Amino acid sequence: MTGPDKPQVVLATRNLGKISEYRRMLEQAGFSVRGMDQAGVDPRLELPEEGDTFEANALQKATALQKITGGWTLGDDSGLEVDALGGAPGVFSARYSGSHERGPARDRANCRKLLEELSDVPDERRTARFVCVIAMPGPEGAVITSRGTCEGRIIQEPRGESGFGYDPVFMAAGYDRTMAELSMDEKNRISHRGRALSALVLKLKNPGA
Repeated sequence: MTGPDKPQVVLATRNLGKISEYRRMLEQAGFSVRGMDQAGVDPRLELPEEGDTFEANALQKATALQKITGGWTLGDDSGLEVDALGGAPGVFSARYSGSHERGPARDRANCRKLLEELSDVPDERRTARFVCVIAMPGPEGAVITSRGTCEGRIIQEPRGESGFGYDPVFMAAGYDRTMAELSMDEKNRISHRGRALSALVLKLKNPGA
């Protein structure tokens, strides 16, 4: 599909980096992609995120946005699950420390709390995974979902200057560098979001599969 024949999907985000990543792959599946700001959504709007699972939050954001736009929308939710902590921080990953800071300051606070919680946990029990769930409801009621994970472990102290969130303390399985030490191309190849997005595009291209 080209030009005006392309169906449009509005992403439940204002993050330009995330919009660029989604646009690159969703356009391959025949969609025209816009973020909330590009779609003219009220900049004061805060989408709900009150579920107790990644799936619930992704769908909640996407369906709330669809009530405004009326067409295809896409929401995602992601976080870190640590086995020794019973799956925490999970859906509370972004606000794990309770910090009211934003951006890198909050990321550092979250990482500090995580390392404190794991201070007595040996390396072999520090297994963890990044999880991303995508929900894409269509205008006729159908909902396409996908899930991606990246297995790894939590190291003893932060390493690396790239990435964000828990990247400096997470080492993916098979790697000797943290996510914050990988190049963007390396990270995108193995990231939970990249895998969830690849699975979504596959479903879009092969709806009967």
